Amino acid sequence: VTSPCKILKCNSEFWVATSGSHHLGAEEAPEFCTALRAYAHCTRRTARTCRGDLAYHSAVHGIDDLMMQHNCSKDGPTSQPRLRTLPPGDSQERSDSPEICHYEKSFHKHSAAPNYTHCGLFGDPHLRTFTDTFQTCKVQGAWPLIDNNYLNVQVTNTPVLPGSTATATSKLTIIFKSFQECVDQKVYQAEMDELPAAFADGSKNGGDKHGANSLKITEKVSGQHIEIQAKYIGTTIVVRQVGRYLTFAVRMPEEVVNAVEDRDSQGLYLCLRGCPLNQQIDFQTVRSAQATEGRARRKGPSLPAHPETFTYETATAKCREKLPVEDLYFQSCVFDLLTTGDVNFMLAAYYAFEDVKMLHSNKDKLHLYERTRDLAPGNVAPSGPHPALWVALLCLSQWLCLF
Repeated sequence: VTSPCKILKCNSEFWVATSGSHHLGAEEAPEFCTALRAYAHCTRRTARTCRGDLAYHSAVHGIDDLMMQHNCSKDGPTSQPRLRTLPPGDSQERSDSPEICHYEKSFHKHSAAPNYTHCGLFGDPHLRTFTDTFQTCKVQGAWPLIDNNYLNVQVTNTPVLPGSTATATSKLTIIFKSFQECVDQKVYQAEMDELPAAFADGSKNGGDKHGANSLKITEKVSGQHIEIQAKYIGTTIVVRQVGRYLTFAVRMPEEVVNAVEDRDSQGLYLCLRGCPLNQQIDFQTVRSAQATEGRARRKGPSLPAHPETFTYETATAKCREKLPVEDLYFQSCVFDLLTTGDVNFMLAAYYAFEDVKMLHSNKDKLHLYERTRDLAPGNVAPSGPHPALWVALLCLSQWLCLF
């Protein structure tokens, strides 16, 4: 389901119209005011469908503030001229940013390098926590992934097909909280078919503070892959759109992970404690539930990608093309192809593992084996996949084929 709230489109249009506008002279201020009025007009058009949207409310308040700062009238033209862009080579980097805005320099100047951890969410959805526990979860609706003193991350998971228990991430909201002289509060929001390369207010860094460039967004592949560097907390976030759905991966120091004032609330977010037990899916017990839904999936509305009907053999062969090691990422790929029929879930598993290779600090823990639902955090088996899992998946594929 695509949200009718189009605030991301409004933000993007304003960013395009005002690229480099902070370098404009006083004689060009009317053009900036024109773009602001167009921005305000765009937000009014989508107001009814955006009442509960954080990015929408942030944009509305931001427009009012900018209009006051620039003495802009609310009446006037609303065309969106393309304003002057930055001169080539002007990266706006501030070489004199405060040392506190660089995590490794400020927090660990006289100690060992920080211990980094990783969390990722992808596919149907599969969660790898900061403690290297791997789970497959239901978690339909909105759920917190991260919630600490520095940032908040929330995902919304929706059914892949009407009436299906298979869900995937359709919306992602990241709130970077204001931090000393480094960054203002910034909101990043992505959803299906909209992966912006800017924050909700149209900016690409941490705002007007002296260390603003310690928070930056970089677009790696237009509409498919963005990276957010938050150097002031030593954190890297990767967001991708693969097919219709989003994937999330983060690299964060343990000190930041555990920076929570109310430690009782730590159990509420998925990256640290995992999914609640009643939201976890055990591969070995999924057979009967999936079998009863097989007929509905095959007769239900088609996905835009025109899903295939995978058997156990064709699913494993397809997953082996991108994931030659039969670890939990490979098993997740097979599971997702059997339950959704959408080959993009194979790519989601592949990119999730690529992000692990880039972000995980312990290269010996890149691959995870066996189910980790009943294992202690960080427990990793040295051998291949659990045979009972393959039996369950094989049975599942045979049931689906009957329909």
